[in-house]
Amino acid sequence: MEDLYGIPLRRIDGRATTLGEYRGKVLLVVNVASQCGLTPQYEGLQRLYAGKRQAGLEVLGFPANDFGAQEPGTEAEIATFCETNYGVEFPMFEKITVLGPKRHPLYSALIAAKPEHEVKSGLKEKLTKHGRGPAAETDVLWNFEKFLIGRDGRVAARFEPGVTADDPRLLAAVEAALAA
Repeated sequence: MEDLYGIPLRRIDGRATTLGEYRGKVLLVVNVASQCGLTPQYEGLQRLYAGKRQAGLEVLGFPANDFGAQEPGTEAEIATFCETNYGVEFPMFEKITVLGPKRHPLYSALIAAKPEHEVKSGLKEKLTKHGRGPAAETDVLWNFEKFLIGRDGRVAARFEPGVTADDPRLLAAVEAALAA
C-alpha cells in the first residue's frame, strides 16, 4: 500500500501539504459536498472534531463534485459555506475527484487499503434501486463516505455515507483507534 502520509495534497487555501502533517493522529477522511441531502452531516462531523480533537482525532474534509454535481463551488465558496452554515473548523482541502480514471491518489490508496465498507447504512441498496449504484464494487458510493486511519497510518475502517458522525459504530471505531 502506498504511504498515505507522502501523498501530495492542497489545503482549501491552496497551501501544499501531506497527511504527514497529521502523523500520529487518528484521521477521519470524508469526501464532502455542499449541495447534497447528506450535507447536514457537516454539523455532526464538526461536533465530533470538537469533542475528540484534544484526544488526537482530525476530521479532514475533501470536497468532491463527483455525485450529481453537488459541489460546484470554488474553494473560497466552499470554505465560506462550511464556516458560515456549519461552523466547520476541521481542516478542509481543495476539491478532488474520488471516482474514475482521474481519482485522486489519496482515494486510490484508501480504496486499495479498504476495498469494502465494513460499516453499512443501506445507502448502496437505495442508490442501486434508483440506478445510481457504484460502477465498480469498490467505488466510493456517494458524498460523505468516511475512511478511518489509525495513528499508525493504516486504514482501520470504511463507512458508507449514511453512517453519521454520531453513529455508535463509527464512534466505537474512533474510540478504539484513539486508544491504540
